[in-house]
Amino acid sequence: MKIDKLNKAFESRVRLGIMSILMVNDWVDYKEIKEKLALTDGNLASHITGLEKLEYIEIRKRFVGKKTNTSYTITKLGKKEFKQHINALEKLLGSI
Repeated sequence: MKIDKLNKAFESRVRLGIMSILMVNDWVDYKEIKEKLALTDGNLASHITGLEKLEYIEIRKRFVGKKTNTSYTITKLGKKEFKQHINALEKLLGSI
């Protein structure tokens, strides 16, 4: 089995976690992702930036009361690429 269908953008457990959360939720806020994955602010921010640069996620910033709220959703491209990655992982595991 060739592993060329695996996407390097999803090699990190953090990015796998972020994308998995966003695949099953419309919009998820920063604090929820941080808590679910037990991440530091810096760690989460760097992975979010990487996924945003690849256009796999979209960021929405707004005010809730007087506090800022940052939330994320997966883009169509992100869904497509992540599904391809998961399918490639399943094929790889199935060939073992």
